[in-house]
Amino acid sequence: MPIKIPDTLPAFDTLVSEGVRVMTETMAIRQDIRPLQIGLLNLMPNKIKTEIQMARLVGASPLQVEFSLVRVGGHTPRNTSAEHLLSFYQTWDEVKHRKFDGFIITGAPVETMPYEDVTYWNEMQAILDWTTTNVHSTLNICWGAMASIYHFHGVPKHQLQEKGFGVYRHRNLKPSSVYLNGFSDDFQIPVSRWTEVRRADIEAKAPGLEILMESDEMGVCLVHEKQANRLYMFNHVEYDSTSLGEEYFRDVNAGVPIKMPHNYFPHNDPSLPPLNRWRSHAHLFFGNWINEIYQTTPYDLEEIGEDR
Repeated sequence: MPIKIPDTLPAFDTLVSEGVRVMTETMAIRQDIRPLQIGLLNLMPNKIKTEIQMARLVGASPLQVEFSLVRVGGHTPRNTSAEHLLSFYQTWDEVKHRKFDGFIITGAPVETMPYEDVTYWNEMQAILDWTTTNVHSTLNICWGAMASIYHFHGVPKHQLQEKGFGVYRHRNLKPSSVYLNGFSDDFQIPVSRWTEVRRADIEAKAPGLEILMESDEMGVCLVHEKQANRLYMFNHVEYDSTSLGEEYFRDVNAGVPIKMPHNYFPHNDPSLPPLNRWRSHAHLFFGNWINEIYQTTPYDLEEIGEDR
């Protein structure tokens, strides 16, 4: 089944051109199916690019998915037009009465700041608490993952000496996990962050959490919290082939000191197009997550959160 998004959303034409099946409201009504309700709390500056990245992976599922775009109300984005936000987004305050089968919380360009100094931190805490009662499964990514594991368990983030930037090899620590079905023992995932969450802190403050992916060079990547049905993904499996390059050239052109992304450009030559070595695992990870939601979520949305 295709993903249901507004046919005027910029992501619509991009996904169609890539062969991702999408559907309009009229098409969805014809099918007597309860679509999975998946929300995206988009904290990234370039919201359209993030919409495409997430919708591409969610839309690859064989299940019908209704995709809702959500933003924080206490912050006005500078890189996305007001028209786009008004047309396609609702604030969290406007959707907090709803329940979702799955909810994605993205990264944000605030990771070097103390959490309490982020202008929308109070709203962010309220959203995280809301997910415990109104969301069946939450997927937290990059800063969203760090903020969530800090909020719920007090696990701190640590500043890196230099930016973790590039494509790094990771190990599959739990092949039996439903979220890693079909994963190789060794695979590559993009990393782009100035901070890290450490294994020792997780084991000390939240020993019930299970570390599923880890890199010898970049540390913990994916953590599962079974009881609360949360995933913490600290890296960017959703990135496009060009995402790291765009970040690199942006900083170079702005005169910001930045190292060439590790293991990204062929022969470390930035004039050559990078090869995407993580696409299949990105689709596999999101597909496993959505399948697990489908297998375990209540048919009646209103029953979500009643057992917590």
